[in-house]
Amino acid sequence: MKPLTTEQIRAVIAKGKFRDNLFKAIGVFCLAFALLVIVALIADMLLKGAERFTLDFFLNFASRRATQAGILSAWVGSLLVMLVTALAAVPLGVAAGLYLEEYAKRNWITNIIEINVTNLAAVPSIVYGLLALGIFVYMFGFGQSILSAGLTLALLILPIIIVATREAIRAIPAMIREGSMAVGATRWQTCHYHIIPYAMPGILTGVIIGLARAIGETAPIITIGALTFIAFLPPVPFSEIDGGGSAGLFDWVMSPFTVMPIQIFNWTSRPDPAFEVNAAAAGFVLMVMVLSMNAVAIYLRYKMRKNIKW
Repeated sequence: MKPLTTEQIRAVIAKGKFRDNLFKAIGVFCLAFALLVIVALIADMLLKGAERFTLDFFLNFASRRATQAGILSAWVGSLLVMLVTALAAVPLGVAAGLYLEEYAKRNWITNIIEINVTNLAAVPSIVYGLLALGIFVYMFGFGQSILSAGLTLALLILPIIIVATREAIRAIPAMIREGSMAVGATRWQTCHYHIIPYAMPGILTGVIIGLARAIGETAPIITIGALTFIAFLPPVPFSEIDGGGSAGLFDWVMSPFTVMPIQIFNWTSRPDPAFEVNAAAAGFVLMVMVLSMNAVAIYLRYKMRKNIKW
């Protein structure tokens, strides 16, 4: 084989640079197109629902009159459901990911668990709703409550958190573990003081992705019986309730509820065009909630990465 001449080498390099620049251009175009679609959708909701962005819209309950309807019960219900979801899914998901990555032995049982965890992340959400209907609503007797909804969404995002936790732990250099154990630290001390703090930015990314998916889910919430029209809020702990007495600390978890996606679905199904304006305004509020969650996660991840010393 004859060696390449200088001109041929330059031609090969130029061809490679052209392909590299072409790929960059295609990537920038796809990114710009995706961002343009998102901006267009958000702008459309903002323009359509601008007239409804008043204090009454956030403090009024749902109503049969579009101009008097609000999202008070919906956004409160969404926040409470997400609170239960986070409290149930985050500790369990992080602990499961840590165990599978740091403690579990590599055998056929672990392989089966890993395959099933990965597959569960792709299961349609309606399947989780049917599962929750049979287990949480009927078997455990939680009924159509905030607790049932929160646990349902926790099951939905649990595989996402587990996978994200494992990937974040895998990214930590082996020398961190070896250095910790070399000075006499136990496996738990290594995980507690080194593995989990260093992996926390990646874990937060998985958590926020899961919660962002959960807050917009409709199918499993409808399946377990979320209300489409509700004109009251869950009882505030230790507040007076009808019939005498006061509410307990956790009475609100057994309260009926509605959430933002259900409220939006209800309004878009109405024949009155005025309810479409309400749906657009509520959709924009939901987008702001999701983007706010992402912004908080990005800020926390930045602060944690800044404080990490390898």
